Amino acid sequence: MSTSKAAPESGDPQAIDTRVVRKLADILKDTGLTEIEVESGGLKIRVAREVTVQHMAAPTVHQVAAPLAATPAPVAAAAPAVEAAAPAAPAHNGETIKSPMVGTIYLQATPGSDPFIKVGQTVTQGQTLLIVEAMKTMNPIPAPKAGKIVEILVSDAQPVEFGEPLVIIE
Repeated sequence: MSTSKAAPESGDPQAIDTRVVRKLADILKDTGLTEIEVESGGLKIRVAREVTVQHMAAPTVHQVAAPLAATPAPVAAAAPAVEAAAPAAPAHNGETIKSPMVGTIYLQATPGSDPFIKVGQTVTQGQTLLIVEAMKTMNPIPAPKAGKIVEILVSDAQPVEFGEPLVIIE
């Protein structure tokens, strides 16, 4: 059943033109975004999707956690490891660079080329660290200060959310 333009103009604020929803879904697919929301008049439409890459990452977490939960001794051994890891984090007095937008992260300018940065590398303020592709636009992420790359928290072609940690620079 198709919805005509008459449906939204019928005066029923709950009437939804399915073509609008399909167009929003196409935008998500084309841009790699995970959700989009529009509001017109009193009608608000939110379309969201799960990214396949995130599904692939989730089992990895479960595979690591499953043996720990299945065997009581490793769980007890894991607790000190977590506590030991906590003090290690403050050892990096670095700054965490976060994604300024939703998109796809790229570690190099073109496939097969050298990455912009490597762990241990010294960078200058303004130097490109990564690229976030959003809505088919490549957005370079510059270093906010000069320093040393302590950790790269993302992988190439990984979808990222707004505010997601990308790199730690010291």
